[in-house]
Amino acid sequence: MTELKDKFKRICERSAIKKRHVHVTEEILQKNPNLYSNTVPSLTTRQEILVKDVPELGKEAALKAIKEWGQPVSKITHLIFVTSTGIDAPSADYQIANLLNLQPSVARFMIYQQGCFGGGNALRLAKDLAENNNGARVLVVCAENLAACFTAPSDARFSMLVGHAIFGDGAAAAIIGAVSTTSENNTTERPLFRMVLAAQKFIPGTRDAVEAHLGEMGLVYSLSRSIPSYIGENVEKILEDSFGEIGISDWNSLFYVVHPGGRAVLDVVEEALGLKAEKLRASRQVLSEYGNMWSPTVLFVMDEMRKKAAEDEAETTGDGLEWGVLLAFGPGLTVETIVLHSVATASK
Repeated sequence: MTELKDKFKRICERSAIKKRHVHVTEEILQKNPNLYSNTVPSLTTRQEILVKDVPELGKEAALKAIKEWGQPVSKITHLIFVTSTGIDAPSADYQIANLLNLQPSVARFMIYQQGCFGGGNALRLAKDLAENNNGARVLVVCAENLAACFTAPSDARFSMLVGHAIFGDGAAAAIIGAVSTTSENNTTERPLFRMVLAAQKFIPGTRDAVEAHLGEMGLVYSLSRSIPSYIGENVEKILEDSFGEIGISDWNSLFYVVHPGGRAVLDVVEEALGLKAEKLRASRQVLSEYGNMWSPTVLFVMDEMRKKAAEDEAETTGDGLEWGVLLAFGPGLTVETIVLHSVATASK
């Protein structure tokens, strides 16, 4: 057990070099030693942190998105808040609506416990809301604080050691709308990507691939070593179903926004689809700098892609390409797939 704890400490020290956003610090652990115990109840302690911190973290991301959007918050008609870390009532969507001074009439949706596919789930819901409510502007906020599940290493929960090494806190936000070329706002709202098709699928027989259970010791999760193989065996069929009607079968002709569940996940997607190494650059960059932040991570990847495209003066926001795909994997094993169409970069 001592050797396991030493290994855990070395991994966390290396991870902390880049993941400065991790909420669980040495100071917090000293004040709350039950967070590090596998035997002492800690749910109340975790909740006290999460109920306050998760909406605040989401607010910071939302303010950045709203500033770039350039429109008043009064134009936000719908709000989707996603988290797997912290449950309370009134819930985090209500808290952030007040923190941002959104209209009391804003239609709110709260998505809990979707884990790593939560961001894709929210974008799919936002697409439906925007397309079916004239003039809608949907604010999507994903925020995660992994104090929900941080604990000491245990021989009985070895997969949590892997999670602690790659998981990190984070928040991301986006504003979704269905804007036609005749819209009066078309000159002031600049889209970054267009969502053409969105679908969700779970892979039968993979329920135990990713599991998490909330109890007195916090959110206790388990990760199967079979996750990469499950994804590798199914990812090409998922793309065939999504791009068949469009007539695309050359997977290297697409740009990729893939949830970086871990290096092995990205490696198997690359291998299964026969992708060139640079295709998953944005996902690998986000994994390196921020880790796997669960629901916000695919939004981080999307942002990394469009920023790099602007720096390189590429023709489009999708690495200069026209068509792309967003893939998010999570408990179930569930896969969110969004067919993306890029737009011209600001420099073009």
